[in-house]
Amino acid sequence: MASQARGLQNFISDLRNAKSKDEEVKRVEKELANIRKKFTAGGSAKLNADGSNPSLSSYQRKKYVWKLVYIHVLGYEVDFGHSEVLALVRSNKNGEKQVGYVALSLLLRGGDPAIGGIINTIKKDLTTPGSPSGKSGEPDIAQALALCSIANISGLELIQSLHVEVQHILLSKSSTPCVRKKAALCLLRLVRTSPDLVAGREFAPHVAQLLQDRHLGVLTSIMSLLNGLASQHTDEYETLIPYVVHILGMLVLKKACAREYLYYRTPSPWLQIKLLKFLQLYPHAIAPDGGANGSTDGATAQAKPYVSQLTSVVSKILTKTDVSDSINKSNADHAILFEAVNLIVCWGPSGPVQLRDGAMKLLGKFISVREPNIRYLGLMTMARLAQIEGSAEGVKKHQATVLVSLKDADISVRRRALDLLFVMCDTDNAERIVDELVAHLALADAAIREEMVLKIAILAEKYATDLRWYVDTILKLISISGDHVSDPIWHRVVQIVTNHPQGDLQGYASATLLVAVSPRRCHETAVRV
Repeated sequence: MASQARGLQNFISDLRNAKSKDEEVKRVEKELANIRKKFTAGGSAKLNADGSNPSLSSYQRKKYVWKLVYIHVLGYEVDFGHSEVLALVRSNKNGEKQVGYVALSLLLRGGDPAIGGIINTIKKDLTTPGSPSGKSGEPDIAQALALCSIANISGLELIQSLHVEVQHILLSKSSTPCVRKKAALCLLRLVRTSPDLVAGREFAPHVAQLLQDRHLGVLTSIMSLLNGLASQHTDEYETLIPYVVHILGMLVLKKACAREYLYYRTPSPWLQIKLLKFLQLYPHAIAPDGGANGSTDGATAQAKPYVSQLTSVVSKILTKTDVSDSINKSNADHAILFEAVNLIVCWGPSGPVQLRDGAMKLLGKFISVREPNIRYLGLMTMARLAQIEGSAEGVKKHQATVLVSLKDADISVRRRALDLLFVMCDTDNAERIVDELVAHLALADAAIREEMVLKIAILAEKYATDLRWYVDTILKLISISGDHVSDPIWHRVVQIVTNHPQGDLQGYASATLLVAVSPRRCHETAVRV
């Protein structure tokens, strides 16, 4: 094998040893000229009907096409050789067909005119299981290669001609697990390109059958397809919720998982995440029939039998996820955990209160850990959870921890802490939160100051019980970070003061402003006010 690829290896070595970009370009141009000459029939020889050169041996054709692929990967334009690529795809030999399909996926695009001449060959490979060379041991290689190429090229002509065959392979019981996985992902690619390709109501029963497959690799690919379909036509796939809950229950509650799909003793975490993401598309799935305001009582369980199992699954994920010394296991477990919390957030007020409380308690631990990624996700998810009715008191318990995160070295963590403080603020804690934010403003990075100033101004106006405190707060903003106080902010102060002639607000504001502009150096925004 090494001797057969010596020409390709030498070419790659020449490019890697090039001392300058110009030297590399000259070497590539020289090679392209040589390949173009080899692909052109010389003397009295004639090209085949498909445009390929019949004088090239199998080894030569593969070598030159591999060189074109490598040149393309380096970023150079390759606008010839398509006929030789198609000749390799049409070959009955595994080695040639593999090279042909790889080159086809990289060198040709959906709108290329040459695609029309290869559709029948791809269709033949799709619909004729069996090794192209007739050898046993690789019965699905041609189907797998064809599916990968269709997904990569994904042109409109290709989609219209072959999507029926792709669906047939996916649904066929004779297809091997490898082919079914590739068919599901190929169909997902086609659906993303042409959203109306699959009729949801007609296809949903077929997906239900696929979800009963015991091969976890197939199920993982099917869930990728299902998430793509359901995100476009959500209502049409709602009937599949019980199947998804059943699979999730088998993985979480019964640990039913083949050994090869255990990841650090966690059953197929990628599949669990996909299942939870699908359920997040249906926020009212846990509510009783007839409305989204119910709770998980007996009537609900009778109306929707899967609700009890689903709440048990989510509860176990929240309570049984342990901290691990292994980073890989910890990452997998926390990924599942955060998707479960996101599902609770999606349920909103209709979800079980005990699950919301459990999620809030868990997030309280996450925002105090040293790992910045976990802290970031904890702050972001808690901000979403805090917006659910009835969660305000639970969030306030973690106010001190959030204020500490506001001083974190990572600016992304500080942004999430600022967002959470903005959400948890109310009339009871507004003054403390605003005063803490104002105190921190002087130390804040320039990248976050404008956002902080805006949110402080909004909170001060919204929750001000004493307008004099509001005026003082805005003036502090001007003195600390006047460049980031926009015109609408100080215009609002002027409007509020002028519209309150009663009391001593106008007198207090005038006296305070006089003190603010008395120093020789004061910000121009203070002078405008």
